[in-house]
Amino acid sequence: MRLAVFDLDHTLLAGDSDYLWGQFLVEQGLVDGEAYARENERYYKAYLDGTLDIAAFAAFSLAPIVKHGADRLAALRPRFVHEKIEPIVAPGTAHLLERHRAQGDQLLITTATSRFITEPIAKLLGIDVLLATNPEVIDSRYTGRIAGTANFREGKLINLKAWQGDRRYSGMSVYSDSHNDLPLLEAADQPVAVDPDDRLRAHAQSRSWPIISLRDLKSVVLAE
Repeated sequence: MRLAVFDLDHTLLAGDSDYLWGQFLVEQGLVDGEAYARENERYYKAYLDGTLDIAAFAAFSLAPIVKHGADRLAALRPRFVHEKIEPIVAPGTAHLLERHRAQGDQLLITTATSRFITEPIAKLLGIDVLLATNPEVIDSRYTGRIAGTANFREGKLINLKAWQGDRRYSGMSVYSDSHNDLPLLEAADQPVAVDPDDRLRAHAQSRSWPIISLRDLKSVVLAE
């Protein structure tokens, strides 16, 4: 059995779930619209640039849960997924996932985005194993800090190895759009750049890695 590992934002999704969650909270009036939107945009650009301070971002993104409580925001997640996530599932995602299922592979999503946001998205995509950045919870309350290793950059590989434990796979395919995932991609025997950013595209071309677009179903079919 092979392991098929998928990044989420800008890979399986044609957008960023963390960024859209921030927009959604602004629309619901749960955060200060102008200030939150400005900070949300700043952190998003830092992620794209490869300069994101993941601990600082976690404190920012988890602040609404700390303030309003997990139960209140969890009740909004079905609406968030329906309004913001379902429309941005990349056209080729279902085909790619089904191909790996048909091959008998173990499917896994790995994302830097909080588990609080991504759990219902993984369920939408029909993937049971989710590695995400875990918020710290003490006495049933979110603290605004990260529990364990942030699932970001090298942390994705650390957390994947911890999850894998004694499980043995014949190989690993990794799909990602971002240069932030190079440590994970380099660990795969089949790395695939998906709608890659400029830095990842250049790296993939230099290493002769496959480059596909899940935003174009034809690209996925031709890549088989």
